[in-house]
Amino acid sequence: MTNRILLPESDLPTHWYNAIADLPSPPPPPMGPDGKPVSLDALSAIFPPGLIEQEVSGERWIEIPEDVREVLRMWRPTPLVRARRLEQALDTPAKIFFKNESVSPAGSHKPNTSIPQAYYNKIAGINRLATETGAGQWGCSLALAGQFLDMEVRVYMVKVSYGQKPYRRSLMQTWGAEVYASPTDMTESGRKVLAQDPDSPGSLGIAISEAVEEAIHRQDTNYALGSVLNHVCLHQTVIGEEAKKQMAIAGAYPDVVIGCCGGGSNFAGIAFPYYADKAAGKEVRLIGAEPSSCPSLTQGVYTYDYGDATGLTPMMKMYTLGHDFVPPGIHAGGLRYHGQSPLISQLVHEGMIEAVAIPQLETFEAGLLFARTEAIVPAPESTHAIAATIREARRCKETGEPKTLLFCLSGHGHFDMAAYERYLAGDLEDFEYPKEAIAQSLQSLPKIA
Repeated sequence: MTNRILLPESDLPTHWYNAIADLPSPPPPPMGPDGKPVSLDALSAIFPPGLIEQEVSGERWIEIPEDVREVLRMWRPTPLVRARRLEQALDTPAKIFFKNESVSPAGSHKPNTSIPQAYYNKIAGINRLATETGAGQWGCSLALAGQFLDMEVRVYMVKVSYGQKPYRRSLMQTWGAEVYASPTDMTESGRKVLAQDPDSPGSLGIAISEAVEEAIHRQDTNYALGSVLNHVCLHQTVIGEEAKKQMAIAGAYPDVVIGCCGGGSNFAGIAFPYYADKAAGKEVRLIGAEPSSCPSLTQGVYTYDYGDATGLTPMMKMYTLGHDFVPPGIHAGGLRYHGQSPLISQLVHEGMIEAVAIPQLETFEAGLLFARTEAIVPAPESTHAIAATIREARRCKETGEPKTLLFCLSGHGHFDMAAYERYLAGDLEDFEYPKEAIAQSLQSLPKIA
C-alpha cells in the first residue's frame, strides 16, 4: 500500500505548459490608461525581456532553462501523497491525493516562479528586485532567489500580515531581503494611502503600487510579482505536470482538481496541466477555493481593472472587487487580493473552471482535521483547498461515488501558529464582506471605451 509517490530528479519537467495555447478564445490584452493595448516597450520599464516574451507567448510548451532546473532540483519533484487517514476520518469512498509543495526551502510553491523570475532579470543585467507580499510566502521565496542569484531584494509586506507573521518577516531578512510594512512613507503611493487613513492595514494592491513605483523610478530595479500574471502561472505548471506522472503511477486520474485562489498561481500550477486534458475532451472538474471575505471570483465582476491600488499597473481583464478594495485582516494573507489571474478569470467566465468561497472558520476546521490526520500543519491559504476537498469528499459519502480528488497543498503553516492559537481559543470569526461595500468599491473601476 503506497502512500507517497516520488519521482526521480530526472523526471523534473523540462518545459512549462502554457494554457494560452488551449484557451477557447485569445486572452484580452492588458490596456493602458488611454484605453489601448499596452506595448511591450511599456512593460520593459519593470520586466526583463524573457518574462515579457512569456507573458504574451501563445506557444504551448516553453523550455525551462537548465540553470533554473538546477536550482529547482534542490526540492523538486515534490511528493504526491494519498491522504488515507483523512479519507478514514471522513468515512468517504473518495480517494484523496495532495501535491505537497510545502517541502520547498521557503515552505511553499512560490519558489517555482521566484527562481526563474530572478534568473531572467539577472541575465538581463538587473541586480535588484522590488516586490510585495501578503502572508510572506512570496517575499520569502524571492528573498531565497535573491540569495541564489546574488541579487538585492526589497519587500513591501502588507501591514496586517507584517504584524501577524513576524517569523516570515525574519526569514526574508535571514535571506538578505529588506522588509517594510506597507503602506510606507517611502513612496508617493504609500504616502497617499496614509494621508487618507493613517491606520490603514494595507492590502496587496497597495503594496504592489509601492513596489511598482520603486521599479519605475530606479533604473537598477525591476518588479517581481508572485501571482496573477501569465508568466507566473506558467512557471507553476511544474506542479501539475509532475502530478500527472505521479497519478499515473498510482493508477488513478482525478475527477476533481482543487487549489486555493488568491491571485491564482498555485491553483493554475495544479489545474492548468489538467485543463489541457479538459480542453481535449477529458472529463475533469477544476475548482478554485477563495475566502468568503475576499470573493473576487464568486462576487466580483469580470472587467478591466488595475492590478494595484493606485493605477500604476496596466489594466487587466479579470474578476475584481475593485482596485481600492481593502479586505479584512483574515489570516490567509496570501489570498487577500482584490483581483484574480486574467487566465483563470477567463476560464471561469467561459465555464471551464468553478469557484467556491469558504468562510474562515470552516477553513481552520479543515486545517486542524488535516493536521490531526496527515500530520502536516497547513498554511491558512492551503486550508481553503483542504476545506473544498472535504466538501467534495462528504458529497461522495452522501452519493456513494468513489471519486478521485486531487488538491495542492501550497504551503505549510509553521509560521502561522498564532492563527491556529486564535482559532483554538475561539477568537476567530467569519466575515462575509458586505455586498454594499463591494458595490461601493466597484464604483471606482476604470472606464474602458
